[in-house]
Amino acid sequence: MASVRRAAQSKEKPNGKYEAILRAAIKVFARSGFFNSKVADVAREAGVADGTVYLYFKNKDDILVSIFNDHMNEALANGRKSLAELDEPVEKIKRIVLAHLDGLGRERDLAIVFQVELRSSTKFMEQFSATKVTEYLELIRGVIEEGQRRGVFRRGLNSQVVAKVLFGALDEMATNWVLSRKRYSLASTADTVIDVFLNGIGEA
Repeated sequence: MASVRRAAQSKEKPNGKYEAILRAAIKVFARSGFFNSKVADVAREAGVADGTVYLYFKNKDDILVSIFNDHMNEALANGRKSLAELDEPVEKIKRIVLAHLDGLGRERDLAIVFQVELRSSTKFMEQFSATKVTEYLELIRGVIEEGQRRGVFRRGLNSQVVAKVLFGALDEMATNWVLSRKRYSLASTADTVIDVFLNGIGEA
């Protein structure tokens, strides 16, 4: 896959076809479902020949993996940069929550691919849980541990479990938003998630 991605990156800059194919794939997979879609459907949506897709991707699976990896790489890079600008662990948690929900909330097709289509394959889930999702959880865990060292968060809690709790909440909010017939802003749920995560549900 690395050689394919290197080739893709070298061809992406002059003509933009790599990104155009990924954008088209997101639309097609969200509309028809990954397993019901064909490479030809993606090519048609992107306005390129079928063979052009294979210059950048091995197959349909490679397109899906690339959608995930490209988005996660960008999200992780932006997240690390954004958190580096903040000092307080609580503010960092707030930034993580809002960035996660607002990012998916602004791109519904991408959210559908992430929350539904990627989950339909055990193979993909095994790949993702061992790579980019782990990096994301480590990013959250680092903030939790920083807060524990500063006495902001409870020291006795397992930081890995706490990170998974927050990720699980964000993931469920995004999935519910995708599947709901109601139309509302996903980012609007951020305040409640932050409040419950930081303060619990007990009466003050």
